Amino acid sequence: MFTGIVQSIGRLASVTPRSGDLELAVEAAGFDSARLNIGDSVAVQGVCLTVTHKTPQGFCADVSRETLNRTTLGKLTTDARINLEPALRAGDALGGHLVSGHVDGVATVTALEADGRSRRIEFDVATELARYIASKGSVCLDGVSLTVNEVSGCRFGVNLIPHTLAVTTLGTLAIGAAVNVEVDLLARYLERLAQFRS
Repeated sequence: MFTGIVQSIGRLASVTPRSGDLELAVEAAGFDSARLNIGDSVAVQGVCLTVTHKTPQGFCADVSRETLNRTTLGKLTTDARINLEPALRAGDALGGHLVSGHVDGVATVTALEADGRSRRIEFDVATELARYIASKGSVCLDGVSLTVNEVSGCRFGVNLIPHTLAVTTLGTLAIGAAVNVEVDLLARYLERLAQFRS
């Protein structure tokens, strides 16, 4: 589990094809390497990946075909900046909201607007995901926990404060950019439970 509070911006050192899927090598400057062991989970752009081995600068992780089909990871190139968060440990602060790292799909930036020192961004998302996004609810975009400002059909907006713009990759988003979306866990489970109501 994660909280959507990015701990570091890493760099994608290499992307290596492996029999139809990929291996990513990540440089994780500023990441607490003492918290990183083989088998640990790390959120990379909001996607939960497993550390397969450590490197002097960071770690490597495999990306399955399912993940490549559902996220933006397959479109990343060497030197791309990536949001990183280690998995929660007992006693860690819950600063954002509970995030699994199991990305539901991709949203596209449709509008950007300055709002004081902050930036408002609007996204379009697939119809099957839009129903899980609620005004003043939580959403995770590229691994960043955010509050939804408003929702209209398949479009929703968020507000990025100066701190978020500075310490995550979201500050570099442009119109047409794609981001990984994880909807709120509670919304998914409530819908599933409702299907079995007698």
